[in-house]
Amino acid sequence: QVQLVESGGGLVQPGGSLYLSCEASGNIFRMVAMGWYRQAPGKERELVAQINAGGATHTADSVKGRFTVSRGDAQNTVYLQMNSLRSEDTAVYYCNARGYYGPGSTFDSWGQGTQVTVSS
Repeated sequence: QVQLVESGGGLVQPGGSLYLSCEASGNIFRMVAMGWYRQAPGKERELVAQINAGGATHTADSVKGRFTVSRGDAQNTVYLQMNSLRSEDTAVYYCNARGYYGPGSTFDSWGQGTQVTVSS
């Protein structure tokens, strides 16, 4: 089982910045990708940004140029730098990790979520 622990959410004014962190622990044979999703009230959960084992990133168009995803050297941590925050970025942000427990045994784990509120 793989556990994810997130930190860094909070309340920020429009135009401000926040930095989210997520650390994975447990039985990880190989990490395939880690990333961030978000879910606003009444909306579907959506991908914000992710980074794969090779370092390639994908960022949603709605946050491109404002949010940056990165990872730690050990590849069991993922970060999200959020700049120029807007009210529409308000959501619960979830960390996600996908990989293998062992050859052929996959995991797809989620963090508990951290609230990001952008408001004046």
